[in-house]
Amino acid sequence: MIVSDLTTVRKILDEARTIAILGAHRSPVRAAYYVPEYLQQQGYRVIPVNPTLVGRTLWGEPVLGALTEIDVPVDIVDVFRRRDHLAAHVPEILAMSPLPKVVWFQLGIWNDGVAEELAAAGIDVVQDRCTFADHKHLGLGAVR
Repeated sequence: MIVSDLTTVRKILDEARTIAILGAHRSPVRAAYYVPEYLQQQGYRVIPVNPTLVGRTLWGEPVLGALTEIDVPVDIVDVFRRRDHLAAHVPEILAMSPLPKVVWFQLGIWNDGVAEELAAAGIDVVQDRCTFADHKHLGLGAVR
């Protein structure tokens, strides 16, 4: 399903526990750093993924080179990649085992074709929304 309503966004953020950050960044001024940092501070397990940062640690987790290296179930794959790179990540997302429940394209990122392909595989997709802003706006507390 392609998600567009706040009720479902609230449910996704409320039920999620583990979030993979595709395109994690090490600079604190970049959204791909401070958004996951906020999520980690709210109690989510945040798993950074960026092949150029393998060997580093972010948010208490080792940076992985690919989504398929994650060895735990992922509730949300939070995508911080340019729109024109999204299609290249579809095979990697679909190779995850188990599949993530949700793929979330951050604010300013959307691709209807990719979203439809992921939704057809049974993955919910959120486009052009910020997990940080939505979490705060919806007044969600820390994950227990």
